[in-house]
Amino acid sequence: MTPPLDGLRFAFGTLTVLPVRVTRWDRAAARGGMLAAPLVGLVVGGAAAALGLLLLFLGAGPLLAAVASAAVPAVLTRGLHLDGLADTADGLGSGKPAEDALRIMKQSDIGPFGVLTLVFVLLAQVGALAQLYDDSWTRGAVAAVASAVAARLALTLAARAGVPAARPEGLGAAVAGVVPVPGALAVAAGCVLGAAAWGGLPGADGAVRTGVAVVLALGAAELLLRHCTRRFGGVTGDVFGGLAETAATTALVVSALGS
Repeated sequence: MTPPLDGLRFAFGTLTVLPVRVTRWDRAAARGGMLAAPLVGLVVGGAAAALGLLLLFLGAGPLLAAVASAAVPAVLTRGLHLDGLADTADGLGSGKPAEDALRIMKQSDIGPFGVLTLVFVLLAQVGALAQLYDDSWTRGAVAAVASAVAARLALTLAARAGVPAARPEGLGAAVAGVVPVPGALAVAAGCVLGAAAWGGLPGADGAVRTGVAVVLALGAAELLLRHCTRRFGGVTGDVFGGLAETAATTALVVSALGS
């Protein structure tokens, strides 16, 4: 049995820039790390919300607070999720066979599909957060945390048993299929309930809105996961990054609807 700290080290050491030393890289540690991924989201989202609220308290407008909140996850992940999203978009948009598409995704440059995807995703995130902060500081903070948790929860579900790796090497191969399906579903259920409780801070309607936002975020990530699995033959580290950004953006947009 893997000690919980090994799983936490794996999660924070691979999913953030925080100075956490990963002591084990075996499948058991990867399983613990992927199950603990939503906790990483809680920390990242909390930092994003804290910075946004601080700027609002100091007199900044909702737009600046939104930019800051959107920037924190990018900084704390070295932009790896955004880079993965862009690479996945380039691979999918290329229309090439799986082997060629994977080669395109490994290139260091970003193609037109990746650039366009990054622009629209970041605009959507900032726009949704700005609207939420303008409506209520609390709603903005709640959405920032919930979206970050949803993003990492999408990784937990993508690492479930039965989802293959597209390559024999890389982070995707290290975590592909390591999480038992019952464990993934249990973590997902707990996160949705926790998000609903957290979303209830501004009012009862917020609980429903936040819970639905997380569920729809996971649904959007699942659709992308299945499409990538069909196109590439499995998942890669880039695909994981794309899933995280897709889930985060969907959660923020849904949270902003009706505000």
